[in-house]
Amino acid sequence: MREHGTSRTTIGWAALAAAGALALSACGGGPQPGPEDPGPAGTAAPRVQLPKLDGEKLEVAAVWTGPEQANFTKVLKEFEKRTGAKVTFVPAQDPIVTFLGTKIAGGQPPDVALLPQVGALVSAVHNKWAQPVGPEAAAQLDANYSPGWKKLGAVDGTQYGVYYKAANKSLVWYNAKAFEAAGVAPPKTWKELIAAADTLSASGTPAVSVAGADGWTLTDWFENVYLSQAGPEKYDKLARHELKWTDDSVKDALTTLGQLFGRKDFLAGGTSGALATEFPKSVTQTFTGGDRPAAAMVFEGDFVAVNIAQTGEKVGEGAKVFPFPAVGAKAPVVSGGDVAVALKPSKGAQALLTFLASADAAEIQAREGGFVSPNKAVNPGAYPNPIQRDIAKALVAAGDDFRFDMSDQAPAAFGGTPGAGEWKALQDFLANPSDVAGTQAKLEADAAKAYGN
Repeated sequence: MREHGTSRTTIGWAALAAAGALALSACGGGPQPGPEDPGPAGTAAPRVQLPKLDGEKLEVAAVWTGPEQANFTKVLKEFEKRTGAKVTFVPAQDPIVTFLGTKIAGGQPPDVALLPQVGALVSAVHNKWAQPVGPEAAAQLDANYSPGWKKLGAVDGTQYGVYYKAANKSLVWYNAKAFEAAGVAPPKTWKELIAAADTLSASGTPAVSVAGADGWTLTDWFENVYLSQAGPEKYDKLARHELKWTDDSVKDALTTLGQLFGRKDFLAGGTSGALATEFPKSVTQTFTGGDRPAAAMVFEGDFVAVNIAQTGEKVGEGAKVFPFPAVGAKAPVVSGGDVAVALKPSKGAQALLTFLASADAAEIQAREGGFVSPNKAVNPGAYPNPIQRDIAKALVAAGDDFRFDMSDQAPAAFGGTPGAGEWKALQDFLANPSDVAGTQAKLEADAAKAYGN
């Protein structure tokens, strides 16, 4: 499978790097707009009109679990209330293309699926599973989305998807008590990050909680280092496999990442602990234990806030955030997102796409935290705290100046499959960070096979 040419994306460097700085400064300061305060966006957008669907049954599939699934279910409940339809959430597994293929082969496709990779959308279209968006959903997209986000949901010029959820995947969340106890300030450069990690670990608190059991988090680590160090042009070429993974730029990025992964004392639980840690635990163990948590920092996107909430810690107080440190001239910002696509030609599926493209749906989940929408009609006051509000505002302000998560642009066999491709190669690298050349060779062999070149 070749990648669709419009999927060359990462949220604008300046805008979202600034968001991290805004968020950091917003941890203190004066009063902020509350969740019901319209804030600077002005008057709220009119409620979207939805058809009556009394008695219609819909299924919606996504890979979301835990609080993320629970919060999305609240959105579906509002859709049920306003249409009379009955909606069932269907938990999916990665790779979602394989999951959907099994469902479709069995004659039981969900009405709508939320796909976490651009490559998955392209596959769904090429497999003739996806339905183009109808006029009502298209009208919401035209009113509420920048052309760049619309393009991400299109294949060969036809609109198939609605980007319901976005993510800034270049944030480092830290335990403020642990930083204070060690006398460490948030780093701005990679060199400062390594120095801070050294100080934190020497103080008795491992520096970083790495979710090595979930390979997708390791791809995000690599992408941030690579984008900042190699620059956007090489990032785009590597994303399209126009540059080989044996290139020196990949060697440099892996060597840099090895400065962190190669220090067992930096990692919560050491190397073996990191390899056994799944993403939710990587967050919760960073924000429990007072000023002696399992780790002082955890890297991942704005959605980390959902897992922080489970610890009882508050974003902006005990849990703070800084932008991913600059490795090269500019700090990186990598974006991800989930695109809703109809898999059945039904009135209900199109109505749900229309709802998900509206500000109404996004504001429900925004209030729950750990969610950012690229929908520019969403009231900033819906976000529950200044940090998430600033991240969301910067996302919208970035307009079309963005790039997307590299592994999410890749064929799922390479960039989106547990235990295979990039996920597995980077897990092996975490286990043995000195084997840069071997990691490159494995990445290139798997990429060449998946891309067909």
